[in-house]
Amino acid sequence: MKPFKFEQATTAVQASQTHADAAPNARFISGGTDILGEIKESVLEVNILVSLAGLSGASEIISSDLGLEIGALVTLARIASDQSIVETYPALAQAAESVATPQIRNVGTLGGNLCQRPRCWYYRSPLFDCLKKGGETCFASDEGNKYHAILGAENCHIVHPSDVAVALLALDATVVVSNASGDRQMPIGDFFVSPDVNMLAENVLEPGEFVSKVKIPKPSSGTRSVYLKAKERQAYDFALSSVAVSLEVRDETITQAHVVLGGVAPVPYSVPQVDSELTGQKIREVDVQAIGQLAVKDAQPLSDNSYKVRLTASMVARAVSRLISE
Repeated sequence: MKPFKFEQATTAVQASQTHADAAPNARFISGGTDILGEIKESVLEVNILVSLAGLSGASEIISSDLGLEIGALVTLARIASDQSIVETYPALAQAAESVATPQIRNVGTLGGNLCQRPRCWYYRSPLFDCLKKGGETCFASDEGNKYHAILGAENCHIVHPSDVAVALLALDATVVVSNASGDRQMPIGDFFVSPDVNMLAENVLEPGEFVSKVKIPKPSSGTRSVYLKAKERQAYDFALSSVAVSLEVRDETITQAHVVLGGVAPVPYSVPQVDSELTGQKIREVDVQAIGQLAVKDAQPLSDNSYKVRLTASMVARAVSRLISE
């Protein structure tokens, strides 16, 4: 591991300018559970790490009549245990609780979880010069692709590793991005970019920019949500497949639906055809198995991951069934 500088920023302006001046050889760090692994694995070389840990207000959770604001440095453990989140945004609390181990959740942050890099073993290995690292080949295309994408992938078959991103997309969250000039915000679905748009990045952040907070609108009294995750080990593991579902129900009719898949695509993956099919249905008439199949109708599995098609269909059916039975 090559030596690098570490700077503790105290203001957003200082953090942004330091990072921008040293780009592309600078990275922001919060909990460090992902980026330090990349550095130690020789996947990433940096000249400077800019710590965001000292930024004022970045570790706050603010609940109001308009909704929820969560600072980017709030730990996953706090999100999983915060009573206002557990009661009003259960999918988010469940997603945060599903991440890794208690030790990692106590250190890992919301912003870091959203911005973590892919866990593809070809990308993470210094032995493979894959597309994601500027090479010419996706080694997962032909074999060794058990954990890779079945949806939304063309040239690069990574899956997005974030659990909380899946829940936040289902909850219509907004990401606030800060730099030296101020803030800009966007729907969380616009924050992530697929390899087909930008092979070398997973989000829209430019040099000097970092996620400062996430906003979630307050749901109506008839809204319910859930997050389910299938993983190979019940302990520390990433999703083989996951699903977040948010349903608004009035007079036993689904008036709004948002279903998002994780672990199966390069980005948190919305399935609008499922949302449309659910909207307007009486909850007693929903065919959850058909809904599950509809969610994976465009799947294109690789040689070793066709199991994800059946698994994901089942996960969607279970999640919808759980919500309509409440």
